[in-house]
Amino acid sequence: MSETAPEDFDEAATATARARLYGLLAATFDGEAETTAAAIDEGAFAAVAEAFPIDIETAPLRGDEYDADALKIGYDNLFVVPGSHYVPPFASAHAVDPSEEFESDSRYHTAGDAGELLGDPAADMAELYAAGGFSPERGDDIPDHVAACFEFMRALCEREAALRDGDGTESDLDAVRGLQARTLSRLGWIDRFEEAVASRDTAEGVFAAIARLARTFTAWDAREVVDADEQPSENTTA
Repeated sequence: MSETAPEDFDEAATATARARLYGLLAATFDGEAETTAAAIDEGAFAAVAEAFPIDIETAPLRGDEYDADALKIGYDNLFVVPGSHYVPPFASAHAVDPSEEFESDSRYHTAGDAGELLGDPAADMAELYAAGGFSPERGDDIPDHVAACFEFMRALCEREAALRDGDGTESDLDAVRGLQARTLSRLGWIDRFEEAVASRDTAEGVFAAIARLARTFTAWDAREVVDADEQPSENTTA
């Protein structure tokens, strides 16, 4: 499929569809196993992904063979419990450089190394939330948690859809789109996150497939819809 948006697409409907997908991604990476299982069973991931002119592999995200209990165990093993399969679900852990100002009593962190909890990427996201008047409910109070980032994008897309349906001013739309662009420009770390999930989710591969969808979709959204600068946070990779 072409990776460009059609010239006559409905902008409000597109914003609503984007919000729905970001909402599903936020729920999944926040550990809502029942929501994830239901979305797979109903084909929601596939249906929403296929609403966009982009080639996203959705075959692993169809069917009724995944139950919530199994997905919850898989989620905990990947994103909650430190171990051989653990992948930190927040940007600071995937940073390339140490944060400029950081203090930690964690026995897993060495001062001067990258990969801390609540580093500069967390501060960057907290600033964006404040600018948007948004308080994330997902992500365990970690501002750069992937679930919180996607929850913010869901809220911004919903705000855009409401403005377009209600004849919002150009100034209001520019402000919302600007926040979307700034947020997406800080999600370059999703590439590294997806690669780590793919290497460790080797049993059923559900979360690997969803992470791949997230990586592909956010890159397309930044490039074709929002026109975000292709510059990730200075502490992350694109």
